[in-house]
Amino acid sequence: MKQEIQDIIRRSIDVKTALLHDDVAISQIETVAKKMIESYKQGHKAMFAGNGGSAADAQHLAAELVNRFCFDHLGLPAIALTTDTSIITAIGNDYGYDFLFSRQLAALGSAGDIFIGISTSGNSENIVKALQYCKEKGIYTVGLTGGNGGKMKSLCDECIVVPSNETARVQESHILIGHILCGFVESALFESK
Repeated sequence: MKQEIQDIIRRSIDVKTALLHDDVAISQIETVAKKMIESYKQGHKAMFAGNGGSAADAQHLAAELVNRFCFDHLGLPAIALTTDTSIITAIGNDYGYDFLFSRQLAALGSAGDIFIGISTSGNSENIVKALQYCKEKGIYTVGLTGGNGGKMKSLCDECIVVPSNETARVQESHILIGHILCGFVESALFESK
């Protein structure tokens, strides 16, 4: 068991090392951080969505922005579209699971906002439909994916693809990327104050 534990940790480190040396991904993270800062300065918000573990990541990252990340400050408007069971079950019942996030974006999103869709495969149909809706509404789109980026890769303004096909390792990197974004946003908007 000890060797298996070490192997899992090593695989996680290997994926993060590959991400560290991926100049495209690093540039994309920088671009997204700058876009989020600009969007917040203009009075907009961030919205997050995913399924399963990615839904938990969406909630986690929204909480970092609404509450605090590294130091105390006023909260930033961020919404996890994964949390309201009444909305989710109503949309699922009336329109179908594929429309869970696009219907919420239609009600809550505005041009200038940022939508971050999280899917380890890049093929979650409800995220794909949300990204398609965002294009029509002028909402800036960010994808956090793995593997080859899936369908999301061509639909996002920036699609950050973690270089792994192993779901758990991809999710570990998604939360790392999310923390990097939250840290830059928080520092840019509040540290000088």
